[in-house]
Amino acid sequence: MKTTEKEMLETQTNSKLSTSFGGTVEKNIPDNAVWIDDAFYVKKTRFGLYTSVLKEPLGQHFLTGATEDGVLSISRWHLKCLQDGTLQDHTFVVNSGIVVGKL
Repeated sequence: MKTTEKEMLETQTNSKLSTSFGGTVEKNIPDNAVWIDDAFYVKKTRFGLYTSVLKEPLGQHFLTGATEDGVLSISRWHLKCLQDGTLQDHTFVVNSGIVVGKL
């Protein structure tokens, strides 16, 4: 079953926390983790990047970036937009990713 561009747009405009998750869940949360806004903490990955890890659902990886400050600020912003219901105001499809016609 193919996903149409309209269905993709509808999915993106109905943004919620569960559709914002990465695919990884942190199994070992350190005791000294500093919870930011009582919602997430930022950890350095083994590849030198930074990832935000959510408190609810516990250990869910959220966003990854090159700097700790960048991940901290965009994680706060993303969670606030989800809470306010305004994330779709800042989201758009650049390309549907669907190939039409003959190659």
